[in-house]
Amino acid sequence: MKKNLDSYSNSLVYSYMRNRGNMKNLKHFNSSRSIYSNTKNYSSFWLDNDFDRHTSIFDDEEVVKPKTDLIALSSYRRAIANFVRIVTEKDIPVTFKASGDSYTDGKKVVISAKMDDKSFDPSVGLALHEGSHVVHSDFNWLRDLENNTPQELFHLGETKGYSRNDILNQVKGLLNYVEDRRIDNIIFTTSPGYKGYYHSMYDKYFHSKIIDAALDSDEHTEENMESYMFRIINLTNKNTNLSALKGLRKIWTTINLKNISRLKSTGDSFEVATEILHIILNNLSDAEVKVDENGNESYEPAQDSGQGSDKSGSGSGSSDDSITDEQFQDLLDSLESGEMKSQPKPEPKEEEVQETSTDKNLLSPRQKKQLENAIKKQKDFMNGKTSKKNVTKKELQELQTIESSGMSYVEVGDGLTSWNGDKMNTKCIVVREFTKQLCESGTISMVSKWNGERYDDNVESGYQNDYITEGIRLGTVLGRKLQVRGESRETKWTRLDSGRIDKRLVAELGFGNDRVFSNSFVEEYSDAFLHISIDASGSMGGKKWENTMKSVVAMTKAIDMINNVDVVVSFRSTQTNYNGRTRRGDYTKPIILIAYDSRKDSFIKVKTLFKYLTVAGTTPEGLCYEAIMNDIVPSTNDKDSYFLNFSDGMPMFSNNEVDYHGDTALNHTRKMVKEIRNRGIKVLSYFVSDSSWGRDSESKSFKTMYGKDAEYIDITSVMSVSKTMNKKFLQK
Repeated sequence: MKKNLDSYSNSLVYSYMRNRGNMKNLKHFNSSRSIYSNTKNYSSFWLDNDFDRHTSIFDDEEVVKPKTDLIALSSYRRAIANFVRIVTEKDIPVTFKASGDSYTDGKKVVISAKMDDKSFDPSVGLALHEGSHVVHSDFNWLRDLENNTPQELFHLGETKGYSRNDILNQVKGLLNYVEDRRIDNIIFTTSPGYKGYYHSMYDKYFHSKIIDAALDSDEHTEENMESYMFRIINLTNKNTNLSALKGLRKIWTTINLKNISRLKSTGDSFEVATEILHIILNNLSDAEVKVDENGNESYEPAQDSGQGSDKSGSGSGSSDDSITDEQFQDLLDSLESGEMKSQPKPEPKEEEVQETSTDKNLLSPRQKKQLENAIKKQKDFMNGKTSKKNVTKKELQELQTIESSGMSYVEVGDGLTSWNGDKMNTKCIVVREFTKQLCESGTISMVSKWNGERYDDNVESGYQNDYITEGIRLGTVLGRKLQVRGESRETKWTRLDSGRIDKRLVAELGFGNDRVFSNSFVEEYSDAFLHISIDASGSMGGKKWENTMKSVVAMTKAIDMINNVDVVVSFRSTQTNYNGRTRRGDYTKPIILIAYDSRKDSFIKVKTLFKYLTVAGTTPEGLCYEAIMNDIVPSTNDKDSYFLNFSDGMPMFSNNEVDYHGDTALNHTRKMVKEIRNRGIKVLSYFVSDSSWGRDSESKSFKTMYGKDAEYIDITSVMSVSKTMNKKFLQK
């Protein structure tokens, strides 16, 4: 059965939900800042703190500044998708924005490719928000908005100087606002553990100092459409003033946030939205009649009912004032009763005092510009057009490759120390699916499209080292010998004093023979699991690589012929994005590729894809073992497990995080091998050599890591390995 590649992300999500399970179940939607807004990232308990320091391992340009870490980006997309799937109970696609404006279209959720530690929490909140709309909102109301809108509303709007299209835009905006409150309340009520992500989202799009200042000023206090929309959007802000506009208190009562759960559908939200617009229009002055030079009349909103500006830009920074859920409840009660409870306000900054007009409580020109930008950001949010960072076409292709190959990071090296005592650890790249797309992409160094093409050319030209074809031939011979493992043999003993009566001996009872019993013994082999790990560092090239691959192909073919034995083949090396340049820095990582798993893969994968494998990088031996430790099947009473290693040198690796050489690397590898053995797994290790140079010194270190069973092999005699494995498999 194929494994779920997101099992780790899922476990994080479920663990999180358990930890937040006792959170207070909110009865009302609270879009104001909360106590959770002042904490470090809401996701910091499971995300790496230094995420945004990492760069892409795939960027082949000169290293100048950090690039997007596409593996981390892919992992976070999967994590966000898991969040959305859990909350909505729907498998809603979560994708990155490639170009143009993005919005929730009722079918998918689009997220930003900017995933540093500041943007991740709001991105989760936005994804949950948009995903919940996919499940709980009726998008047909928006598609058929004009037909659903009462005609009397269009007529009333005309008397105020608003066209049919103007009215539709206002209905849409108000519907979005009310529907957001309805949908968010559903999630807050059913999944309160995700509350922090929502607060992060609203902090980003709604809670800024300039919004707080504007609500506490005389800005947007004229009865015009823009003022009403601004005051309505920010009704739950602690500085809201229901006396700022005529009818605003009635609008507050109409929305009735304390009882928002009464709205059961998008249609219910629509009814509230149209009622709000009725209130607004009834409080606006009648339209002004304009006559052009030809005597044609037109109607425009009264002069004090201008619709304001919609210039683009970004809002001001988030406010540092936060209120708790209890304070928010007090705010609702205060608004409901018509009495605002006093809220502590920070002292204004000197420059803000100087900039503020002295005759009225108005904002300065600079502040007004900031307000325009902040309002636009709020409107874009309500219309589902939030700003999202694009991925390039190249990045999108790489992301698709990463996703299809199940590529992810695993923290390794915990407990390592440098020469000066500093603790060291790093990330290992684990590639769980070996795909044709990965072969064609050039994404990782030890998988080469060119190597596959060269292999095909060599086969066509009759090159003698066709290691796959030859490996299959040898494996077929070996497999016939190993098939005995899948067979059972029954041995029968007769003329016993006890057991089952042997019918053939019953007649002898009359002749004084009472030894007429028999017993049978069925002899069979336990199931077996074999993990073959191959060193794919640069030094394994040439004949060593070809002959090693021949042996590995032979063993996988042989095991493919046996019913009760499974095999996994992995290759380990290093991955870097500097392409031979001198500046490696933090961009080099250990990498291990799980190339074949007989439990889910057909042997055809070995025949078609193994030719793309090649050598590259150095030897982070123990670090790679640590990364897949939990993937190696332990031995049990009914299953024998083996770990087989091929390597040609001592472990070595370095980047900006670890210095993995000498005793440090040797001892860590020994520790990992010991851990494998502690799980009941039999470890066999072969030192691949094509010369006797340095053998004595290397042999001592090699046996230190792998134990007395470790041995040198002449790589030109690959069948010696196969014979050894044959012997091991046939042992009772």
